[in-house]
Amino acid sequence: AADRTTAFSVIKMKDDYDKIWEVEGKLFAALGPTADASNFVEFVEKNIRLHTLRTGRPLSTKAAANFTRNELAHALRKGPYQTDMIIAGVDEEGPQLYMMDYLASMEKVNKAAHGYGAMFTFGLMDRYYKNDLNLEGAKDIIRKCIKELEVRFVIDLGKYTCKVVDKDGVKSIDLDA
Repeated sequence: AADRTTAFSVIKMKDDYDKIWEVEGKLFAALGPTADASNFVEFVEKNIRLHTLRTGRPLSTKAAANFTRNELAHALRKGPYQTDMIIAGVDEEGPQLYMMDYLASMEKVNKAAHGYGAMFTFGLMDRYYKNDLNLEGAKDIIRKCIKELEVRFVIDLGKYTCKVVDKDGVKSIDLDA
């Protein structure tokens, strides 16, 4: 899940921006300046699509995450993207989640958060996450994280987008249901 707010300094620019992209059946959540995040994810998306067209085989989640990390590392030396990312996918190796920061360090994780909100939500995720978590349990944890942000975070982030990737593909889900 991700908030839908874009801001410039102290000014809210939009409250309906989707920060979670679908790329070849995987989810790429990007945080940072809107232009950097959007440009970098679009660049990665087009190159992953090009790979699929050339080879006839889609990249695995691990390969897509490593390609993304490598491109972010190369950009550090030229024109860096100030973009933190979370990459999720399901393939023959099962469900996978990768967390990457703007310096291109990447880690395979079972739960992830970026930005200021991570300071408030990691404790909740540590407390309630279980390896055999189902979708309803995950939605409950997300609701608790959003509630915690509403109570403790100084900025009202407004609306949220929540997307799920599973063996059947990517879908948006409603957290209110």
